[in-house]
Amino acid sequence: MAGKLKITLVKSPIAAIPEQRATVKALGLNKMHKTVEMPDNKAVRGMVAHVSHLVKVEEA
Repeated sequence: MAGKLKITLVKSPIAAIPEQRATVKALGLNKMHKTVEMPDNKAVRGMVAHVSHLVKVEEA
């Protein structure tokens, strides 16, 4: 788990609950179709699992 994850916001968090909006913001995703690279660790995996219906994840 020492690699990187490419996380892309594919669905708007406008209608999501506030905790999910905060998670998307904490991942650094503030616009649709923006992609960020994050380290592949348990904390990031947990955040991605929390908003899995809003993001697309690829191994980088």
